[in-house]
Amino acid sequence: MPKKLQDIQMSSSEVAIPIDSVGVKNLRVPLLVRDRENGAQHTVAQVEVGVDLPAAFKGTHMSRFVESLETFGEELDYHSLRDLLAQIQERLSARNAFISFTFPYFMTLPSPATKRKSRMNYEVTLTGALEDEEMSCMLEVCVPVMTVCPCSKAISDEGAHSQRAEIRLQINMSGFAWIEEFIEIANNAGSSPVYSLLKREDEKYVTEYAFANPTFVEDVVRAVAKQLSEHEKIDWYRVEVESFESIHNHSAYAVIESR
Repeated sequence: MPKKLQDIQMSSSEVAIPIDSVGVKNLRVPLLVRDRENGAQHTVAQVEVGVDLPAAFKGTHMSRFVESLETFGEELDYHSLRDLLAQIQERLSARNAFISFTFPYFMTLPSPATKRKSRMNYEVTLTGALEDEEMSCMLEVCVPVMTVCPCSKAISDEGAHSQRAEIRLQINMSGFAWIEEFIEIANNAGSSPVYSLLKREDEKYVTEYAFANPTFVEDVVRAVAKQLSEHEKIDWYRVEVESFESIHNHSAYAVIESR
């Protein structure tokens, strides 16, 4: 008769301290997310998932996280996310469970002058948490833009320094909103959006447009925060803008968080 395998994870911990979160990360799964233009798009997500662990238990059962993801369909929305978290709670006998999906999200942007279409990818993270039966979701979107320094433009006889900046939005919502909405808010806040494909006419347009709309990092973060504060589906937001300065050996940044 085969020897019974011990469940070491359920044995008593030598150090009886509860763990806030324990789980697995750097898993990759196929994902289907909603797309305003096409209805849906396929992507690949990097996943982090975890639960709380009471002081009495030595460890958690790592394989059960993967088993839960294997039963999860590819389509990601509020209801499928809640079902997945509830399943993780049940499988792991946990009170709290969380999961985050980080994935490239593609949006088609026409170039500003020639209207040549190309796909831009944006980093998106959707995090869900279930505490007892209370669900919370946070969306994070990272958007690159171009900025031109107003001070440099004002004091220079020719030109001004320009650079790429990164706008990172973290948002808690009370209802559904398209990811594209937040990408557009960010794109409109810089001196110019960033494009994948630009012909000569487009480069001329982008350069002249950006230099006609110089923005400090402070201007960018305020412009985004204003739009988010007026959005009817947003309960809370945090916006951080980092400017990778072209003439300095440092970055400039600004943050606004809703109260």
